[in-house]
Amino acid sequence: MRIAVTAAALALVCLSLPAEARPRQIVAHPDCNVTMPCEGVAPSPRGERIARAVGFGVAQKVYTPRGEVIGGRPAGCPHRFCGCGASLHLFGKIIPRLNLAANWLRFPRAAPAPNMAAARRGHVMVLKRHISGSTWLVFDANSGGGKTRLHARSIAGFVVVDPSGAG
Repeated sequence: MRIAVTAAALALVCLSLPAEARPRQIVAHPDCNVTMPCEGVAPSPRGERIARAVGFGVAQKVYTPRGEVIGGRPAGCPHRFCGCGASLHLFGKIIPRLNLAANWLRFPRAAPAPNMAAARRGHVMVLKRHISGSTWLVFDANSGGGKTRLHARSIAGFVVVDPSGAG
């Protein structure tokens, strides 16, 4: 009986201790992003120090699917602002006819490359850097929650167009 009471008391103490659930940051090899690419891991503090010391600048950021929020809806853009945000990003100004994502499909088709646009009816985003397969780092205005993000996203189902071509 005494053992059962002790075991119950011990279980109660263990279950009442606070749990600390924190997102885990993966730190890679110390030279990650300095001497070798390291997609999918966080840059290491040592690697960043080495990069600055040898003149490479800051180690590259790693973008998750949620990405880095870089802004909200730009001033002057409509409520649905992916096309407006993309035109501001690429051309430095709002081009009203490009506020509608489907109008980006009028540009000439192109192979995926930096500063091309990935468009479909209902959404457009600007390609920045190839990650792997159909996944690109994209400038994505109105990517959800009224935010503009730089994040990894698949371009499967999108048409890649060249916004510098006549459209």
